[in-house]
Amino acid sequence: MIVTRRNMIVLAAAGAAAALSVGGAFAQARLPEMEVARSASCGCCAAWIDHVRSAGFVVRETIREDLDVVKAQAGVPSDLQSCHTATIDGFVIEGHVPAADIQRLLAERPAGVGLAVAGMPAGSPGMEMGGQKDAYDVVLFGNSGRSVFARH
Repeated sequence: MIVTRRNMIVLAAAGAAAALSVGGAFAQARLPEMEVARSASCGCCAAWIDHVRSAGFVVRETIREDLDVVKAQAGVPSDLQSCHTATIDGFVIEGHVPAADIQRLLAERPAGVGLAVAGMPAGSPGMEMGGQKDAYDVVLFGNSGRSVFARH
């Protein structure tokens, strides 16, 4: 093959595309699997799962009717509970926590049991209601107390 300027441009573009696709696949492959316990009838839980999947998380869903037991076993305080409970890489994720906050949690690995968004605030992932958006905190909770991890 004769090396021309055009051939070099085509080869460089192909190499860049291959690097991006491998890099993207590698980044997604590094995310640990998330396990989510939810009730069968909860549509907002399914919408939140779609949100975290679109951010690259691999999710395994378990339909449970005894979510109070799941939350108690996970150590979620009653005032921070929501409609679904997830676990990922040793952390608990309770409720409508944005995927970006979960990614930050996994990157920073602060001391704590996990993150929670209490209740079901409008505008949080999975709770999109047109233009309505409630302010809400993502709380880092654990044995040593609580702190605001993010504000939305």
